[in-house]
Amino acid sequence: MSLILTLNAGSSSLKFSVYQDDAVLCTGQVERLFGEAALLLDENGLRSTKPLGPVDHAGALAAVIEALEPVLTGRKVSGVGHRIVHGGPDRRDPAELTEETIEELRAYAPFAPLHQPHNLACVVAARRLFPDAVQIGCFDTAFHRSHPWVNDTFALPRALYDEGVRRYGFHGLSYDYVTAHLARTEPELAKSRVVICHLGNGASLCAVRDGQSVGSTMGFSALDGMPMGTRCGQVDPGVLLYLMVQKGMSPREIEDLLYRESGLKGLSGISGDMRTLLESDAPEAAEAIEYYVFRLSREIGAMAAVLGGIDGLVFTGGIGQNAAPIRARACTRLGFLGIRLDEGANLSGLTDIGAGEVRVLRLATDEESVIAGAVRARLEA
Repeated sequence: MSLILTLNAGSSSLKFSVYQDDAVLCTGQVERLFGEAALLLDENGLRSTKPLGPVDHAGALAAVIEALEPVLTGRKVSGVGHRIVHGGPDRRDPAELTEETIEELRAYAPFAPLHQPHNLACVVAARRLFPDAVQIGCFDTAFHRSHPWVNDTFALPRALYDEGVRRYGFHGLSYDYVTAHLARTEPELAKSRVVICHLGNGASLCAVRDGQSVGSTMGFSALDGMPMGTRCGQVDPGVLLYLMVQKGMSPREIEDLLYRESGLKGLSGISGDMRTLLESDAPEAAEAIEYYVFRLSREIGAMAAVLGGIDGLVFTGGIGQNAAPIRARACTRLGFLGIRLDEGANLSGLTDIGAGEVRVLRLATDEESVIAGAVRARLEA
């Protein structure tokens, strides 16, 4: 029996799934990479957790392959699907990951240094482990290639846009899943104006009209827009000039600051994990959360302006799906848009949590099923 394996390397996690036809045999993830990492495995409803210590992506992948050995033994892996964060300005569809394609994608590593190198390292490892399997890349930027020019350009000389200095947008696999889910379950809402909030260790918002992305808070890199676990979100570029000229910081030091030492971690001085901050009594934790909520409500308003109004608001991702206080505090600022929560439904973790003119939904995303579907389509072609 043939299998499909999916690998989804994030900035602080490695998610994986094994599919046989349309059936999911097992899923899991290694979370909190570089800290007290743990491997979570769900096989036929049987859940287990294995502490791993402070491992990186390479260590996480080794642990995943070891954990999957009972599932993979005696079965052929026909295809491996990979989340690739950056596909460049032209890729709208999944692609087979040949040597030539992998080298092309390496050029985008500076645009997504927390993700692209790890994504491609997983590809190289998977090609070695499963040499007979087709390797398919699914690109987080692809969903946003329907953007109008005004959303993707910066007010810089046009030659830079032609060279690729433009807004790309990310988290496309999550948005792809959510819009497809809405099309199946809420067809009228899916045809209207929807703002989707993907809130995890990385965070962004997407303005969707009739299932198509028309705006996103993330831009040239995965730094823009919302503050994140360790990433800064929107920052005045004058700050970067100041850090270089007045503080004498090198490009590498600034990159480390913006990607790894900022966001919730930098604001609180405690942690980049929202769960930790919500449990903390420290005033710095409260201030970091307040800034996050302020930015979230501001970005929802901005995406509503892109759409010319809002009919639906969707929360997804680890924070979006699980942090009821964050949803509640953000929505209290948005009553002027017709957004209001049903407090009981929000606390109970129901799907439909709105009580105003605008539909408000809480949905689990499933990037792995999107990846597996792309692999299945290639195998059946």
